[in-house]
Amino acid sequence: MVTRSSMPPYEEFVERIKPLWDTRWLTNMGKYHDELEQALKDYLQVPYVSLMVNGHMALEMVIQAMNFPEGSEVITTPFTFVSTTHAIVRNRLEPVFCDIKPEDYTIDEEQIESLITEKTVAIVPVHVYGNICNVEQIREIAYRYGLKVIYDACHAFGEAYQGKGIGTFGDASVFSFHATKVYNTIEGGAVTFSDEALYEKLYNLKNFGIRGEEWVVSVGANAKMNEFSAIMGLCNLSGISQNIRLRKEKAERYQSLLCDVHGLKLPKFEIGGAVRNYGYFPVQFADGKTRDRVYDDLRRHNIFSRKYFYPLTSEASCFKRKYTGLALPNARKVSESILVLPLYPELGDGDIGRIAEIVREFVGM
Repeated sequence: MVTRSSMPPYEEFVERIKPLWDTRWLTNMGKYHDELEQALKDYLQVPYVSLMVNGHMALEMVIQAMNFPEGSEVITTPFTFVSTTHAIVRNRLEPVFCDIKPEDYTIDEEQIESLITEKTVAIVPVHVYGNICNVEQIREIAYRYGLKVIYDACHAFGEAYQGKGIGTFGDASVFSFHATKVYNTIEGGAVTFSDEALYEKLYNLKNFGIRGEEWVVSVGANAKMNEFSAIMGLCNLSGISQNIRLRKEKAERYQSLLCDVHGLKLPKFEIGGAVRNYGYFPVQFADGKTRDRVYDDLRRHNIFSRKYFYPLTSEASCFKRKYTGLALPNARKVSESILVLPLYPELGDGDIGRIAEIVREFVGM
């Protein structure tokens, strides 16, 4: 598979969950929920963390907490998982799609300003594959126009830039702890931020607005993380350094086997000032036909890569062709030619060699 869920030793997890059979406190911000929030604050180097049931609800809740007027515009990228766009739309806001940079697939900050109107309230950039957005220029644009910045950092857990945790940038950052991510809590997510008042808003939103047995202060939803997930998160956090180290080794193995293939673009992990998590190994082909041939042949060998992200989220069928006429040449070209290869700590060198051999066979045909 393109990824494999990281899990702690079975005995460690079983030992950690034993107390739950005594307390029967399985959810509703229990002991382990609070422990994980504190542990993640320390690891991610952020002032505040609010845990959520999953990454999507984390994004949807933090957008809702900003209390934007219905129908307002949010500038974002079409080259992302559909969750990013859905969170905007489900808050009754209008996504405005900005093209991406062909070198790292993140939002093209040079085009953001031209998309700003009197209805624009926020920017939602994505650290795609862990490639860090131009946070300095995005911050400057947002400040000049009075816009909020909410980063989709679901691909960037554990990353840092210029000595700062990636979750410290913008007004908020959102992480996914889904089973397929570098770090998982089985299913889960979080919002990181520096404004203390936002913690109270998110707490209310994720817990029905309940602040006491007979006290409901606002309308909210149910987006709480349970204790089993929190314990899995605590266990996996203790092994995250080794996880990332092994991922780095696998990525370097791919690089050594594919670096001389003409017409194949490989990821660049060593970027000044950035600490990476090696969550994905995307390769870009010269054309979509070659990408599709490689994808199909890998499947014939029971190797399941991903056309990640294809189609563009702006072209999802649920939007009924509303955004298909947009000029997004870079995003469209990348979407039609990118392929994410399997990468996880247990992936064997022999398997990487077989995958690289199939890729080499088709490039240049």
